[in-house]
Amino acid sequence: MLGVGGFAVLLAVAEAVPRLGLVEPAHLPPATEILGRLAQEAAGAALWTALGETLRSWALGLGIAFAAALAAGALIDSVPGLRAATASTIEFLRPIPSVALIPLATLLYGAGIGSSLLLVIYASFWQVLIQVLYGVADVDPVARETARGYRFRRRAYLRHVVWPTALPYVMTGLRLAATVAFILAVTAELVIGSPGLGRRIQTAQSGGAVTTVYALIVVAGLVGVAVNLAVRWLERRVLAWHPSVRGEVPR
Repeated sequence: MLGVGGFAVLLAVAEAVPRLGLVEPAHLPPATEILGRLAQEAAGAALWTALGETLRSWALGLGIAFAAALAAGALIDSVPGLRAATASTIEFLRPIPSVALIPLATLLYGAGIGSSLLLVIYASFWQVLIQVLYGVADVDPVARETARGYRFRRRAYLRHVVWPTALPYVMTGLRLAATVAFILAVTAELVIGSPGLGRRIQTAQSGGAVTTVYALIVVAGLVGVAVNLAVRWLERRVLAWHPSVRGEVPR
């Protein structure tokens, strides 16, 4: 209820500011006009087509990045000395902003979905990989030695020793990566012109349709909230056994 109340206050402020002349309505239309335009957009097929393109780039890029990060993290943990050998490379590549790769993405893939995927995968990969490495490093040394003493096979060692410890970190990485992936998907469409919601925003802005721009931004915000809620729901279900979320899951 507090969240709903806060959103209602935001809408009231957005309605009052242009009505009172504090901001030119041409720059910030009242909230009622934005919501009205949003309803008109939702009634047409163009919005849903664009949103589908964005969600396709988001889901595909996030899935590839997640699988690649899990595989890379398991490999780095499996090979002795590989973590130390790759630490400097990871620390060099990780801080590079994905938007800095826009010229490269445009050169390689033009305005196609490949450009969006390149940015989404690059940004999401590091979010998951770092958490995987943290999780693997957090495994109890006594548990490691016990597994070696009992001569666990590699698969059993990963399943019964590494995975239960690393899984909370992995889910945190997925939650962070899901949000970053959606941001980068819209950014790629907005800047490069890849098909999707971002390109619709850019087209509306170029045509001077200010109310439509704000309506589409609201759509992006709502989808971002939905993505975050969905991943948190998945996290609570996957980690229902974990003490940190056990009390949050309904019995």
